[in-house]
This record gives sequence, structure tokens and C-alpha cells, in this order.
Amino acid sequence: MDARLRRVNKEISDCKNDKTSNITLELVDNSPFHLKGSFPGPEGTPYEGGNFEVDITIPDAYPFQPVKMKFITKVYHPNISSASGAICLDILKDAWSPVLTLKSTLISLQSLLCSPEPNDPQDAEVAKHYTTSKASFDETAAYWTQIYAGGPGPKASLKGDNIKDKDNKKGKGGMMDEIAMAGLEKAHVEQFESLGFPKAKVIDVLKRLNYRGANVSSISEDRIVEELLK
Repeated sequence: MDARLRRVNKEISDCKNDKTSNITLELVDNSPFHLKGSFPGPEGTPYEGGNFEVDITIPDAYPFQPVKMKFITKVYHPNISSASGAICLDILKDAWSPVLTLKSTLISLQSLLCSPEPNDPQDAEVAKHYTTSKASFDETAAYWTQIYAGGPGPKASLKGDNIKDKDNKKGKGGMMDEIAMAGLEKAHVEQFESLGFPKAKVIDVLKRLNYRGANVSSISEDRIVEELLK
């Protein structure tokens, strides 16, 4: 048995024997070099209550080369691509060390959910949302957690119209609401829909312009219409 296989088998065994971290590792297609990791979303974050799965590929030179990881579960986070699951984290690149393990790296991903780094984003649009309106970002991230990771959804700690909006985000028949998924306000989308523009295009333009929070007052309606007409 080569050193890489011995190391990976030991790490898988250690993870199975650890009943406190809630980190799991499973073989993919019976290969010890292609794994699926999972961990619960951290408490006190929009990811709380969700279960997040990560695709793991062990390189030939492991542990002297970093493992390759990407999220299988869709996550709304500045340092994780909402399209591909790619992760921006230093230990997966130049800060990797052979003393790191699969479990410790998954714990680092769990910590990343607690502490986004919007100034070094993997997903620039999500990072803009985070820096523009943290409360709106948290609600959108919690909604994604509900849809993709089995979480409880945005907490009903908001008052008045916001609770009503939260309920409306479930959409008809509990279907996914594309406005909520984009982190936009329903009234803003309907405003430009009423001018005859398709809903999907309105959502795309408002998301691209980061039409949220304090930014709304600084982006003119004429600018939005100009973008919609392109």
C-alpha cells in the first residue's frame, strides 16, 4: 500500500471515529481518491440547519499538494461560486500544508461560512450584495440554505411587511422564487416588469447593477431602463 493510500485511509477512519465534529467522508465510486465530504452549517449564520456537501479529489502528490475541493451543495457566499461551487480559500492553494487533513480542511470550509471575505471574492456579485446590505444578504443566503441544503429558511425575526415578504418567497406551491434567489425586492422587479420587460431580464439587470439597499437611491430608473433595452 502506497503512502498516499495509507494516509487517506487513516484520515477516513479517523473521521468515522470522531463523533463530535459532525464531519463525514464517503467514497465516490469506491475510490479512496474521490470523496464526498459533508458538514452542518454553523450556528448563528444564514447556513444554520443546512447540510453542505463537498466534492473532494485527492491529487497524486497528496499530502504535499492541496486537495481539490468544490461545493456540491449550492451556497450563497462571497467566497464560493454560486454557479460552479468553486472555493476561494488560501489553504486550498498556496497556504496548503502537509499537516492539514481532509477533516481539518472541511472544518476550515465550515469556518469560511462563518467569516466571509468579500474583499477577496470568488463570486463578485454575491460579494457586492454582502457589502451593500448585510441583512438582505443574510436573508438570501438563508433562503438558498433552505432550498439547497435543507435548512429552515430565513428566520421569522423580522417584523411587518418583511415577514409577509418572507412567506411570499416560497412562491406558489412552495416552488423556488427566482426573485428571492437573486436577493432582490419583489416591488423593484414588478416596477420594471410593468413597463413590459420580461421578468428574467429584469432580474438579471437588477442583480448585475446590485440594485439593493443603499445602492437603490444611487441608480436611476433611466439607467436601468437603458440596460434593459440593450
